[in-house]
Amino acid sequence: MIKVTVWNEYFHERNEAPVAAVYPNGIHGCIAAFLGADAEFCVRTATLDDPECGLTEETLCDTDVLLWWGHCAHDKVPDEVAERVCRHVQCGMGFIALHSAHFSKPFRRLMGTTCSLCWREGDRERVWNIAPSHPIMQGVDACFELEQEEMYGERFDIPAPDETVMLGWFAGGEVFRSGCCWTRGLGRVFYFQPGHEYYPTYYHPSVQRILANAVRWAAPQYRVETIECPRTESVEELRRKKKEALA
Repeated sequence: MIKVTVWNEYFHERNEAPVAAVYPNGIHGCIAAFLGADAEFCVRTATLDDPECGLTEETLCDTDVLLWWGHCAHDKVPDEVAERVCRHVQCGMGFIALHSAHFSKPFRRLMGTTCSLCWREGDRERVWNIAPSHPIMQGVDACFELEQEEMYGERFDIPAPDETVMLGWFAGGEVFRSGCCWTRGLGRVFYFQPGHEYYPTYYHPSVQRILANAVRWAAPQYRVETIECPRTESVEELRRKKKEALA
């Protein structure tokens, strides 16, 4: 099974009635529910108010893929927690940054850029599947529409993605790279733009399919406990020593 942790700062749902009406169990609860319905995933949740933000060393060691939703409390995440997350990604853990997590500490550290963009409150978004053969976009229509979504527009200050799998077009005319993939160290990173807290984006079937596919794609292909820079002997020297030992 793929071990998934869904992290959410869990602020809006507890402090804003319109958001609580859309996500009564929190955005993390909604995502955990549909992922948890898949027998391939073992899902837990964590929030900002948990000890160490719910992202202890033990939890991250036991997480194959971490999904991260944040918006207004990025600065509340301790630097040591952000660094711990990045270290685990470098060692092979998958990381999926959702919507406003483009400004989260782990994502900005992994990207090495400001990750800034332009934005506007609610607009209609048409999401285009531009990589139908990519594992993340399997089974997704050529396009789908979100009647209400926060507009994110270019320029998106990120390093060039290894692959861009989705493009978003908004009724106001803006476009956005709404699904981007990278490798960082041994880990895979996916940024997924839709998911503003006021709108029921995470109930949309195409969104749920994409995120489930993304979890499978981001699951570790190879994982180590730490990244080292070892001094090694030459292969030929090791072969010579082996032959001498056998003689």
